[in-house]
Amino acid sequence: MKKHRTFLTVCILLFLCWNMGAYYFFVYGAKRKDKQPASQLSERLARLQAELKDQMQVNEQLLIDIDKEKEILLQKKKVQEISQYKRKLEELNKKEHLEQPVLVNNHLPQQRIKNDYSFSSVVLPVLLIACNRPTAVKRSLDTLLRHRPSEKQFPIVVSQDCGHAETEKVIRSYGDKVRLIKQPDLSEIKVPVQHKKFIGYYKIARHYRWALNQIFKELNYNAAIIVEDDLDIAVDFFEYFLATYPLLVEDKSLWCVSAWNDNGKLERISNEADLLYRSDFFPGLGWMLLKEAWINLEPNWPEGFWDDWMRHPNQRKERACIRPEISRTDTFGKIGVSKGQFFEQHLKFIKLNTQFIPFTQVDLSYLKKENYDPRFRKEVYDAPEVSLHQLTREEARGFPVVRIQYRSKDSFKTIAKSLGIMNDFKSGVPRTGYLGVVSFIYKGHRVYLAPDSSWSGYDVSWM
Repeated sequence: MKKHRTFLTVCILLFLCWNMGAYYFFVYGAKRKDKQPASQLSERLARLQAELKDQMQVNEQLLIDIDKEKEILLQKKKVQEISQYKRKLEELNKKEHLEQPVLVNNHLPQQRIKNDYSFSSVVLPVLLIACNRPTAVKRSLDTLLRHRPSEKQFPIVVSQDCGHAETEKVIRSYGDKVRLIKQPDLSEIKVPVQHKKFIGYYKIARHYRWALNQIFKELNYNAAIIVEDDLDIAVDFFEYFLATYPLLVEDKSLWCVSAWNDNGKLERISNEADLLYRSDFFPGLGWMLLKEAWINLEPNWPEGFWDDWMRHPNQRKERACIRPEISRTDTFGKIGVSKGQFFEQHLKFIKLNTQFIPFTQVDLSYLKKENYDPRFRKEVYDAPEVSLHQLTREEARGFPVVRIQYRSKDSFKTIAKSLGIMNDFKSGVPRTGYLGVVSFIYKGHRVYLAPDSSWSGYDVSWM
């Protein structure tokens, strides 16, 4: 290491001396040029030109050598960091009597710790938002009824907008297995001229407001699971929401539970079906909300684009959602208000979980903020830092967990796009992000795309 530093120092001193000499010649030699014969001056300039050309080649080679030395130093630093990280993991694995289980890949190892919470008294209605897609609503209801473990514990309420007769007929064909409520206000909505093409988003926001008021104020439920008529659900969909309900009630730093992973493509997730996260990003697409949260949201409910409104700091208030590694919902809604935006490129590739996880038999208290945050930060910032180049060129082999640092909005977008994850922001929060960190799988590595450890909060101007 010392030899490399000495070499770099000598190279830099030579480079500086040459440039100072050239500067002296031009400044002071030029003052005497009128005293020299023209032929001598011409010959001197030609010689100087040749020397400068030679020196430029030397300087170029010098810069190349400096870059190589710098890369060698950085590589040695990376090797040291990775070695230290491996030693830490080995030390942790040797400990047999820990007070708490070690967090691995951001979650507790699979274990069936009996949860002493009594779930039998919990009632979680499913609110299904429907409009004018009879085939879609039938597919959604069939899936919900197939996986529903208890009609009493999970009543299904279908709220229909649009007044579409064929869709209503399909819903009523299920008889008393589901409850139908109909949005009474079907009037046209006045929107700004530039938003005429977005009028569907305004109607959806109006419908959501009415339907959620029915669930929480008229039917007086304490919580609800909200889905739309273009979602399939996983085999453990109901189990997942039932098990996370106590967390939502007890931990005031949470405000929703979502079944969706925005980066849940097969090649970007692990096969750990029991893996759950905290997320600062509101995912939607199958989510649970408490009545008390709705009571606070409803007075300021927006006229349109309700989901982006939910993601604004004024609503989120630094609260998080729970979300899974493997999605518990899957959308087949290519045709709808969004006109299939992102469906062909992204949404249709999200993997739906197929393994039943008995979440109600697992102690999920590790997801509470006071337990989760310290372990999460340690897992992220103890991980060896690698560059995008090293990760994509598979130069991080042998290291299951790595960290890539982003330093700006543009660097995040560049890295995210290169690694095949969503690269957009909503009110400054990246999709699935928590404490600025996005977690995913890339070529067998658990990757944390993270800001500097001194990160102090989201920048709402990042869009």
